[in-house]
Amino acid sequence: MAEKEEKMTNEVENIEKQEAKEEVIHSNAEYDELDDRYKRLLAEFENFKKRSQKERESLYNSVLGDIITGMLPAMDNLENAVKAECKDEKYKQGVELVQKQFKEFLSKHNVEEIEAVGQTFDPSVHEAVSSVQDETKQSQEIVQEFRKGYKIGSKVLRHSMVVVNQ
Repeated sequence: MAEKEEKMTNEVENIEKQEAKEEVIHSNAEYDELDDRYKRLLAEFENFKKRSQKERESLYNSVLGDIITGMLPAMDNLENAVKAECKDEKYKQGVELVQKQFKEFLSKHNVEEIEAVGQTFDPSVHEAVSSVQDETKQSQEIVQEFRKGYKIGSKVLRHSMVVVNQ
């Protein structure tokens, strides 16, 4: 009988060990599944943060571009005022100072003037309003600029109005 009891005890122990192993395996699988879900959720959240940051920057640049586009005619007028003849030198210096401040403001907000005269015509940043024939210039070379163009990064705020050599 002692043998039977010992055998039964061994079988019960084996069953308990097997159940414990299965429980550990089940717990490990559950842990792996939860760990995988956590990592996926964390990656989704990081992607969401990056996407939100890009959207905020895009919206900021769009609003800033709209505001600056509305102010560009004032800049044009300042440039014309600086070019105009004036007998009062202090008045002219004041206009030049305002123009300089305006340019610093544009520079601070990463607004750049689009290069025009001497460059090859590029329809993505230039607007041709006239053409001339000049043998001393290359074909499609910009020979005159009527209105300056501006851009923020790669976004064109206003195209340069230019005269192109044919």
